[in-house]
Amino acid sequence: MPNIAVIYYSSTGNVHQLAAALADGARETGAEVRLRRVPELAPDEAIDSNPLWRAHVDTTAGEVEVATPADMEWADGYALGTPTRFGTPAAQLKQFIDSLGGLWFTGKLANKGATAFTSAQNAHGGNESTILTLFNVFSHFGAVIVPPGYTDPLLFDAGGNPYGVSTASGGKSATASEAELAAARYQGRRLAEVTAKLVA
Repeated sequence: MPNIAVIYYSSTGNVHQLAAALADGARETGAEVRLRRVPELAPDEAIDSNPLWRAHVDTTAGEVEVATPADMEWADGYALGTPTRFGTPAAQLKQFIDSLGGLWFTGKLANKGATAFTSAQNAHGGNESTILTLFNVFSHFGAVIVPPGYTDPLLFDAGGNPYGVSTASGGKSATASEAELAAARYQGRRLAEVTAKLVA
């Protein structure tokens, strides 16, 4: 089975929750999985202004390793996750993507399975446009985009987003429903299974 990197940014824990479920789904196939968070860029004053943000930063600091470009090179397939910021990925994930120029230039991000996931405060807060923006990135990488589509009925229980799993947080932390977590696990399995075919 392939190597799968699940790399994400999460401020208050919603995207982290989806990332962990997606990683679990990939592991269910026998894939080797690296769950990684990108570095936090916000100043302490901003983080401290939101108790949920501060709590999540402190909790994951010793729990989830920080992503490096080497994780993307190691992976046969990758999943990128981010909260939506005005319908686009958060600056923290974009900063990580911008560090991948060397790998891109040498073709080391191409021909790999790629999928995306996100969270916004509400259902129409930019989830689809954020994922589609990441699809633009995957196209530049030369990756093979692996959306969940409508390939399993369980996806409809999670809102039926064909581009990737998403959750509406309502401004709270770690609020993904069981249906959304099941969809994330499915998306992880699908990424690993399709990537395995690419590797073969």
